[in-house]
Amino acid sequence: MSSSYFLPRMKRELEILEHDPPPGVVCYPVDGSFTRFCAQIKGPKDTPYEDGMFKVDVQIPARYPMEPPRMQFITPIYHPNVDDVGRICLDILKMPPNGSWKPSLNISTTLTSLCILMADPNPDDPLLVEIASEFKENRSLFLQKAKEATLKHAMENKDSGDRSNQ
Repeated sequence: MSSSYFLPRMKRELEILEHDPPPGVVCYPVDGSFTRFCAQIKGPKDTPYEDGMFKVDVQIPARYPMEPPRMQFITPIYHPNVDDVGRICLDILKMPPNGSWKPSLNISTTLTSLCILMADPNPDDPLLVEIASEFKENRSLFLQKAKEATLKHAMENKDSGDRSNQ
């Protein structure tokens, strides 16, 4: 990360995350590094994730912002666009032509998009086809399973079920 552009950009991004974070999101560097962040996302209101706290690992690649950050849920979440190891299917986390990452985006806007995805899953571009089918065809069962997973893994008053502890 020898780019003279990287450090000033990351300092600006950290200021945004500290002073004007996305609603319901806390994001901070891990071990004082500008290459790894921990985000905590409060489950969006009126969703099965409400009242849950979801940890997301954010890794900044050497070519950032020319390529997107890598994000992965640490807290298990029952969602059609997140697989069982926390990988996320979100267009702005991928480079064109398959994705829509642009260097003008930043960590804050990417985390905002992730919050929107949590509240409004995209079953037409799933990572887990069976959960996407359930979301489309049996919404009440999907909501029940998502709420159960949130209660089991993402509630603040107990062990969050982090994969890092498993």
